[in-house]
Amino acid sequence: MRNTAGKSGAPWWAHLMTYAGGLIMVVAGATAGVAQYASTTAENAVPTEDILGDLQADMDVENIEGPLNILVLGTDKQGGSTRSDTMIIVHVNGDLTEATMVSLPRDLLVEIPDCGPDYNSPCQNKLNHAASISDDWEVTRENVVQTVHDLTGLKFELGATADFNGFVEMVELVGTIEICTWKEFKSHHTERVFEEGCHDYDEEAALDLVRQRYQFYDTIDYDLGLYGDYARQNFQQQAIKSLLKELKADGYLEDPTKIPGLLEGFGDKVTIAKPDDLSIVDLAVNFRDINPDSMTTVRVPASSEEGTDWGSIERIHEGAEAEAAASLWEALQNDTMDAWMAANQQWVKSSDPLAGQADEPTDTASAEGTTD
Repeated sequence: MRNTAGKSGAPWWAHLMTYAGGLIMVVAGATAGVAQYASTTAENAVPTEDILGDLQADMDVENIEGPLNILVLGTDKQGGSTRSDTMIIVHVNGDLTEATMVSLPRDLLVEIPDCGPDYNSPCQNKLNHAASISDDWEVTRENVVQTVHDLTGLKFELGATADFNGFVEMVELVGTIEICTWKEFKSHHTERVFEEGCHDYDEEAALDLVRQRYQFYDTIDYDLGLYGDYARQNFQQQAIKSLLKELKADGYLEDPTKIPGLLEGFGDKVTIAKPDDLSIVDLAVNFRDINPDSMTTVRVPASSEEGTDWGSIERIHEGAEAEAAASLWEALQNDTMDAWMAANQQWVKSSDPLAGQADEPTDTASAEGTTD
């Protein structure tokens, strides 16, 4: 294991995935200060799964160092089947101090190796089609991972799956979390109206909000780059950041008596793929210098296209987008994300939609955030 003696800064927390296109990341274990107390709980609380198969990259568990690429799949369990329509690559830099999340749009047009019984394979289709070919999760999962590999050329040192709905239920631990909206809108699922600005939401309201995506096709949404599923991703990103901040403020990351309950809360919501001889606590100790407030979100260089054989899609168009996407995959492989982001600022996104309004031109007046 990498020598962490003398590292400074607040220790990091249990096991986190930031879900659905805005902010996803895997964190592991207990905190370094209570590792001995919580290590058994940590190992038993978070189940492992062979998520990556042959696409799991080698990793030196005796000397953990970056860069590391982590594939996180957001799962949705309906009836007897499990599917995924959220895929995010988390890149951790060489000295394990910075994390970048690359969101793969669910409507991105890609080559899919197995397109299911109703299609010839391989085929071109939306990325989320790769996750809908079978009710057998093992078949679907393998197809999704292979599709992402074919798109990016990457193998992954670590992987995770997470049920975001279950994850947001952890809001109950802290009472409320703050989420900001750039306009007022009515829920697609309930009668609830979400007001413009920043407000505190309880578990039920937060879960309702992070499921919204159908109301975001107005001029302001396109001006902010938060249309359709990108809006939902942003709400989910905010929810995870806010939950993490509240957990830290309430002492869940530093109080040994609270660590087991927090870890057990992840048990049926998160699974991870890691080398057998790598402990969650070891991973946590090595990741503890990553500041969640500094995590950066990147969108795949692509733009919308209407009226195609697949309906509305996101396509990596030839020219500037294709060049930026190709260099993005290389930057993830070669740990040159800082240089890539400096050269491709238009694809680097803030999780704060109200800050975005100040940066982007729009015909709608900027909203002023308020806190309930």
